[in-house]
Amino acid sequence: MCRYAMTSYKSHYACFECRKTFKRRLLGDVLGGYSKDVQEAPAKCPECGGLMADMGLDFESPKKKDIKAWNHMAILYTVGITFHSCGCSGPGFIPNDTEQLKDHFESIKKTYLEHQYFWARRKEDPATQSQIAKDQHDNWSFLGRIPKELRKGTKNKPQYDATKALVYWSKKVAEVEKKIETLTM
Repeated sequence: MCRYAMTSYKSHYACFECRKTFKRRLLGDVLGGYSKDVQEAPAKCPECGGLMADMGLDFESPKKKDIKAWNHMAILYTVGITFHSCGCSGPGFIPNDTEQLKDHFESIKKTYLEHQYFWARRKEDPATQSQIAKDQHDNWSFLGRIPKELRKGTKNKPQYDATKALVYWSKKVAEVEKKIETLTM
């Protein structure tokens, strides 16, 4: 069940300093429904008063004494990996240690660089139906992974802005490089 369908399925908030987790009542539970005008206040640790990290619905906290695991959870949170999902398929791949996390980000960076290279060498969109079909068949993994706002034209005659796609993938590479840099500090 998704969090909005069942009020008892709540996010886990973690305090990395105290090495504790808490579930928090949702504002919708308190008010009897959600309102666009009312926003939830940041979660504060009941023990130290510091801000807590929203680790998601599927977070399982390490034992309090496992300082290494808690430090790893803090690193995961810092680079944007949390356990948010509706519980149906889980949060996806979660690296077990910093080395595995670096390898994971290096793999993502490699994929982003491949996309960046593709858009850097793309000169123009194909013109004929047979060229379009061949292009979509040969390059579906590149063409299908750019945001919709970078796609124009119709289904039968798609157009792509290679310059904007190149900028998009350059930003994605920079984002993942920043995460890798965070891990090496």
